[in-house]
Amino acid sequence: MPSDEHVALLRKGTGAWNAWQNEQDGAPDLSRAGLRGLDLSGFDLSRADLQGADLRGTNLSQANLSGANLEGANLFKAAFDRADLSGAFLDRAQFLNCAQLVVARNWQMAFRDDAFAGGASVPHRMALDLAADRHGLDIPAIPNAPD
Repeated sequence: MPSDEHVALLRKGTGAWNAWQNEQDGAPDLSRAGLRGLDLSGFDLSRADLQGADLRGTNLSQANLSGANLEGANLFKAAFDRADLSGAFLDRAQFLNCAQLVVARNWQMAFRDDAFAGGASVPHRMALDLAADRHGLDIPAIPNAPD
């Protein structure tokens, strides 16, 4: 469940959120949060837990999503223009397509399913596990995934 405090702070706008995020050591918990259609452009969502979040139609342009966990998030018509996806976890993201990815910055360094290679190599699962450990995230095993 998402942290009610984190969701409320997110809704206060970019300035309030980014100032708060700058002072935090941990990862914001926005897992399974209903963020459909919000304008989150320019937000610092680095390391945020957005697993299973409803991000349909959400504007994430120029957002910092580095190290964010977007596994299983609904990304139907979400906009990622110039968003930073370095080290983001996109495995099993719903309704994500290559056209959404290639307009983002550092999309090649995001951990993603092979279907979203977009002509770039997909980071190895071992690197995913190491990055998850570094960020204190619990990434479930992918069934039938090569090691």
